[in-house]
Amino acid sequence: MANDSDGTTSANTGADMDWDARAAGFDAEPDHGLRDPEVRRAWAARLRSWLPGRAGDVLDLGCGTGSLSLLASEQGHRVTGVDLSPAMVTLARQKLAGRDAVFLVGDAAAPPVGEQRFDTVLVRHVLWALPDPGRALRHWAGLLRPGGRLVLVEGVWGTAGPVGIPAERLTGLLAPIAGQVRVERLSGDPLLWGREVTDERYAVVAVTA
Repeated sequence: MANDSDGTTSANTGADMDWDARAAGFDAEPDHGLRDPEVRRAWAARLRSWLPGRAGDVLDLGCGTGSLSLLASEQGHRVTGVDLSPAMVTLARQKLAGRDAVFLVGDAAAPPVGEQRFDTVLVRHVLWALPDPGRALRHWAGLLRPGGRLVLVEGVWGTAGPVGIPAERLTGLLAPIAGQVRVERLSGDPLLWGREVTDERYAVVAVTA
């Protein structure tokens, strides 16, 4: 997981965080743990609109404690989650115990999934922190079956030293690899975050050829 969506500065990016140390308290954030029923319903509704209508294979990169993985599983999808933090992966495994889901420790930019291919690659608050977002996107697109989709939740956070990736830059990176690209603005929906937000938050759904 690469962004806690709160208090991030240019000197304290996701790559600098000790995510193992933060794992135990990670779900305390409303949009991380989805413990509030209204926040959970808001994310479930968005995810339902982003993921394929039929059951499929979802690769959740930077999955954290598995909250979005759990929603995808509840909607009938088979989930593979990848996170660099072993502590996060342990919590995700516990959260989805007994479900059709597997969680791996690994780099989101180059997930250790071998030749397996997916219907959807789901990534929330990870791409902005990677050293080469364009390369990561091309690799992720290569993990998709024909007609698969990238679902990318990103934003720009902070005021004194904002960090993130603007929607315009992300759609530009996707242009050579995706046939259809849709941007959905998320800043205006406080239910997703458990509070009002003023920074840029959005989702991009990109369907490959």
